[in-house]
Amino acid sequence: MKPSRLVVLWVLIAVSACATAPSPPTPPPVPAIAPPAAPNPEADAKFSAFIRDFRATAVAAGVSPQTYDTATANITRNPRVEQLNLQQPEFTTPVWTYLDGMVSDARVSRGQEMLSRENPTLTAVENSFGVSRAILVAIWGDETDYGESMGSFNMFEALATLAYDGPRVEYARREFIAALKMMEKEHFSPADMTSSWAGAFGQTQFVPSTFLAHAVDGDADGTIDLWKSPADALASAASVLAGAGWKKGSIWGYEIQLPQGFDYSNADLDVSKPLTSWAALGVKTVSGRELSAGDGLGSIYLPAGARGPAFLVFDNFKVILKYNNATSYALAICTLADRLEGGGRIVTAWPRDEVPLAPDERTTLQTTLKSLGFDPGVIDGVLGRGTRAAIRAYQQARGLTADGYPTKDLLARLMEEANNSGTKK
Repeated sequence: MKPSRLVVLWVLIAVSACATAPSPPTPPPVPAIAPPAAPNPEADAKFSAFIRDFRATAVAAGVSPQTYDTATANITRNPRVEQLNLQQPEFTTPVWTYLDGMVSDARVSRGQEMLSRENPTLTAVENSFGVSRAILVAIWGDETDYGESMGSFNMFEALATLAYDGPRVEYARREFIAALKMMEKEHFSPADMTSSWAGAFGQTQFVPSTFLAHAVDGDADGTIDLWKSPADALASAASVLAGAGWKKGSIWGYEIQLPQGFDYSNADLDVSKPLTSWAALGVKTVSGRELSAGDGLGSIYLPAGARGPAFLVFDNFKVILKYNNATSYALAICTLADRLEGGGRIVTAWPRDEVPLAPDERTTLQTTLKSLGFDPGVIDGVLGRGTRAAIRAYQQARGLTADGYPTKDLLARLMEEANNSGTKK
């Protein structure tokens, strides 16, 4: 809504930001619209002061005063944006539920239609950038349901709401200025610049800074319109992935099976080994075949811990993370791309009986880990790489299966240990 992406949105936002990044993809749907927020005169006043004072910053960055005044003339603080900022599905939804929506049969069927309909465009894009057409169509589908759900927020209102206060101010202020420059450069009308709640826009959900850096005219009509032109949107997405290091002709990865007694501390995206090394450790394909040689270095990814599916992923999987820095998002894109090309479903069952941690429990998990000497980084309720590393370090220190996966049982154990040691406040 759905980051430093090379940046299309979620990297910015996730590390930010870009989660940066684009708006949350259509399914699973965002939470039901809450009742109208109670009036908040203090927040409204702070927002108005930000709009007034930020004008000088924008002008100093090269935005004309007229552009700034036109873009901000009728915007107000948007409480819905503030609410959605706390509910990003890549970080709050169980991965199996997330994938159920992102890789649905309907999305696969429609995507295969798009592969056929846009074949000339996709052929030209593949020839220019070397990026898989199935990956591009998967991004298109998962970001906006092939252009059907691009977001209806006023881009300037959404970004200003994130920029005036809160955890995303650095990202949002940068993108706010980029949106102003984009408006000025392309002569867009502010009323036409609709976006997700996070400022991502168009059929493949770029953020403004990524548009300025990487957008291309895919249909050669002299304009770059990511809202209306699938060719522009697909070519621009390919431009980002190519710039991030996409390897032409290489696969993203595949499902595997791990041997009994596997050392789960090796199952981390930061741990890369040749396939021969993984094979020597007993890793096989999900069907039980020996690993093929020649795919370069690979990492093992466990989206649901030791109880769920395992994947051997390569550089192209990590390139997707530069489009949207959420591993569940990257897995959705890659598995949807496989399905679009006739591939099968994920074989290993998900641990659907595992109840995910609630928002307050995620924060408690982080604070308790820290109190026990396992620092997860920022205490923000987002169970990202830092938290997983802290969990894994704790599990290793306690002789547990070190898969880095947060569960209610793990939280209960942490809290009991902290209470018994007197470290929990």
